[in-house]
Amino acid sequence: MKEAADQEQLFLKNLSLVAPGTHLYEALENVLRARTGGLIVVGDSPDIMGMVNGGFKIDAEMHPSALYELAKMDGAIVLSSDAKRILYANVQLTPDHMIPSFETGTRHRTAERVAKQTNQLVIAISQRRNVITMYWGNNKYVVRDVSVILAKANQALSTLDKYKSVMQQSLINLSALEFENFVTVFDVATVIQRSQMVVRIAHEIERYIVQLGSEGRLVKMQLEESMTDIADEGLLVAKDYCGDTEKSPEEIWNEIVSWDSEDLLNLPLIGRALGYSGSSSLEQAVTPKGFRILNKIPRLPMPVIENLVDKFHFFPDICDASIEELDDVEGIGEVRAKAIQEGLRRIREQVLLDRHL
Repeated sequence: MKEAADQEQLFLKNLSLVAPGTHLYEALENVLRARTGGLIVVGDSPDIMGMVNGGFKIDAEMHPSALYELAKMDGAIVLSSDAKRILYANVQLTPDHMIPSFETGTRHRTAERVAKQTNQLVIAISQRRNVITMYWGNNKYVVRDVSVILAKANQALSTLDKYKSVMQQSLINLSALEFENFVTVFDVATVIQRSQMVVRIAHEIERYIVQLGSEGRLVKMQLEESMTDIADEGLLVAKDYCGDTEKSPEEIWNEIVSWDSEDLLNLPLIGRALGYSGSSSLEQAVTPKGFRILNKIPRLPMPVIENLVDKFHFFPDICDASIEELDDVEGIGEVRAKAIQEGLRRIREQVLLDRHL
């Protein structure tokens, strides 16, 4: 799990280096338009320096026009790991020729082998195909045109809106059932499933935003607006219904994040992850702790919500508690106790109204 997260962070870091708005992106675009081709290594580790032969030591600030001019020579260019300085130009790279490569061109074959041997970012610009290809470790990524990425991002935003609408309806239904104390594992697993789908689409859009760089500001604003009121809903549901399991709600949520799409469609599997097993586990009645709905009450901090749950254990008991009983909880005075009762009453009315719309 951690390895996958580290790989994802490295992928996003490499994408951000060549995103619109950066000097490196501008330089790559200039080389691409000139159709001269190029081979650029981003990294100055000892492994890289050990395979550098010949060329010129530059050690100057990286500027798009300078990189463009140096790319006219046949050899590779070596940049610092932050891509802010040009260290060497017109060098010959000598990676281990025994490293397998499925590329056909000399430039791309060298780039792939250097990336596999050093795990550094290597960029190959094809002179003939007019394509920028990134390599790092065993990974390969072809940089797409901004217009293509923007179209995909807008399509993903449209999909997000549709999935968000379905998720919100599931949340309204769950809230109504919570007030009526008729929740089953099926209802909980359905909400978790749809929350995960929304999170996965949002994650895909975040990738597009990184690739778009300075061109992705509007997409980022739309994503933030779409996720404002639902970003933590899935985790709070897991916190409400975490059953007979040693894992924390955060661990359960992150475990489900790592599942493939086929597993995510399996509701009994989600139920088992939450701690509910058995052939008829989906029909099992469950009672929420109350984290999610209490979180909707204005100016009620999470430490106070946790104190409430520690005191009453279940949401129906919190709903039935008197002002005096609420007042006994640490962090709650008479004014806040009344605010909690009034807040729960308004949420209940709104949920029951929304359910029938």
